[in-house]
Amino acid sequence: MGAMRTPLVALVLAGGRGSRLTPLTDHQPKPAVAFAGSYRLIDVTLSNLTHSGIKCVWIAEQYRPNLLNRYLAGGRPWDLDGTLAGLRVLPPGEGDTEDGFSEGNGHALYQHLDEVEAVGAETLVVMSADHLCQLDLRAVVAQHERLGSDVTVVTTEIAEDPSRYGVIQTDGDRVTEYAYKPESPKGQVIATEVLVFRVPALRAACDALVGDGSDGAELGDYGETILPHMVENATVHAYRSGGYWRDVGTVDAYFQAHMELIDGTGFNLYDSEWPILSNLSTSTPARIRPEAKVDNSLICPGADVAGEVTHSLIGPGVRVERGATVNRCVLTADVVVPSGAHLESVIADTGAQVSTGRTGTTKPGPGNITVLTAEL
Repeated sequence: MGAMRTPLVALVLAGGRGSRLTPLTDHQPKPAVAFAGSYRLIDVTLSNLTHSGIKCVWIAEQYRPNLLNRYLAGGRPWDLDGTLAGLRVLPPGEGDTEDGFSEGNGHALYQHLDEVEAVGAETLVVMSADHLCQLDLRAVVAQHERLGSDVTVVTTEIAEDPSRYGVIQTDGDRVTEYAYKPESPKGQVIATEVLVFRVPALRAACDALVGDGSDGAELGDYGETILPHMVENATVHAYRSGGYWRDVGTVDAYFQAHMELIDGTGFNLYDSEWPILSNLSTSTPARIRPEAKVDNSLICPGADVAGEVTHSLIGPGVRVERGATVNRCVLTADVVVPSGAHLESVIADTGAQVSTGRTGTTKPGPGNITVLTAEL
């Protein structure tokens, strides 16, 4: 009996070190970084895939894969532990383990293209594990098939500086120009790093770009090579996503995503038809002590608050003692804020040590978030 063949595979690129999110990623892969206290970043991507009915999901790892593997638990929390189709973890490729796939996500994509073809996949969905969005991929794939696209690029319009993204120009749905991290962007519509490829078209593009005998390292990031080549030589369409989207690959963006979550302008955790599935264990109910003062904050199960908390996320196992104040902070898990401590614009990762006195300050502009991590 031959290997099972599947028409569609989803490949989640989860191998990078996430150096822009350091020190949160110094000891864990970026997809495993906590989100909203009760989740991990990769939960969002896997939940989108599960709710979209995509069962053949591959995770391409490299940086600290064992930590992520333990969390993934064979795909069980996302109903991806099927016998014939489900979650498949792809081992690290060759390269610099400090930077994950050292030559970029295009190289990572190429490294696994043979395996995609081997299972007979006609369509490949490619996603990152550090973006926040709720996206029904069934609609994306349906448009991809209806228009006969070689690649479909999910796009969104942002208000921030688009120069650190791939900027898209279109004529109707047809993508006419793709500029990767341009110095002078022509608009605010960007690629979200959710892509749907027709597998033979992706193979043709890679063959045209990769030299004889090469392992594909020259592909670098697909935004530098594969996508521009396909815009010039293939049929590329945009799928416009109108919902919330945020890349949380930097400390400032990660912090801002949580502030938006608290304000109710960010990611929607409360959609009963599109819940975020997770492998984190349940906790006891949160305890708010009589002396506590809590305003406009998210308090996760297992937290214990006796101090003053304003506009903050208090994660599981976090204890804010009486006489402590927490303002505009993200305390992910298992952090004790002692009496006499005053935190302002702080991210405290799991198990971080908090001293008495004042830590952090609120200032405008990027780079002004104080990050505390556990001492290992």
